[in-house]
Amino acid sequence: MNKVILVLSDALRYDVAVDNMGYLMHLVESKKSSLYKIIGELPSMSRPMYETIHTGLPSSEHGIVANSIVRLSDQPNVFQAVKAAGKVTAAAAYYWYSELYNHAPYNMINDKETDDVSLNIQHGRFYTEDEYPDKELFASAASLVRRFSPDYLLLHPMGMDYHGETFGSDTKEYRNHATRQDMWLAPLIQEWTALGYTVFVTGDHGINKDGSHGGAASEQRTVPFFVIQPNVKGRGDTGQIVSHLQIAPTILSLLEIPIPSTMKQQPLSFD
Repeated sequence: MNKVILVLSDALRYDVAVDNMGYLMHLVESKKSSLYKIIGELPSMSRPMYETIHTGLPSSEHGIVANSIVRLSDQPNVFQAVKAAGKVTAAAAYYWYSELYNHAPYNMINDKETDDVSLNIQHGRFYTEDEYPDKELFASAASLVRRFSPDYLLLHPMGMDYHGETFGSDTKEYRNHATRQDMWLAPLIQEWTALGYTVFVTGDHGINKDGSHGGAASEQRTVPFFVIQPNVKGRGDTGQIVSHLQIAPTILSLLEIPIPSTMKQQPLSFD
């Protein structure tokens, strides 16, 4: 049975990932994984891209066009489809995900830790501070896998965004944090693929040297898309450009769940 983990590293730029994430690039070089490039959808902001990635729709169609829009998603999405198929969903993520797919507005006490099969994100561990330690969040995600064996898990760390906005992208703080994320991910990817998970690692948007994002400049929208599959040889650095809009249908295709008609982009094929 196929299962999927999406590691959505907030503000992880393509070039910074390639230059500083040694374990992931080892998997690429040894063709144990595949690397694609995504020219991200616009605006290159967080909440719009969270919804884009999970609905397969551009912001002008799903309506979450700014970070200031606080409401539940009203479009077919990955969490909803996985739950409807009788499978298990989980997330260790920023609280905006709870507001998109569980409850809006977020209640810090009631919504922080959720284990409720009636929700779209059935097992959720949410945080509200941008500087919340990624290492702690990775441990929460690993715990969710061990306890609940979710069919779909979202791991959404904010560390790259926090360091990028605080120090700028052309700094040791931003670059070194990519290396730290890679170091923390390495043993988890080994564990998860051994359990049969396909692991995706990508970003929602990039960031520029001034610590800004939201625009159309390449450094604000170009992110990596790593694909690590259990017991499947990768293609290395494919040199191919794919779309944020393909992530949602790809996840559902791997899980053998019907793809909603609203997700118009074709799922990626890794054969």
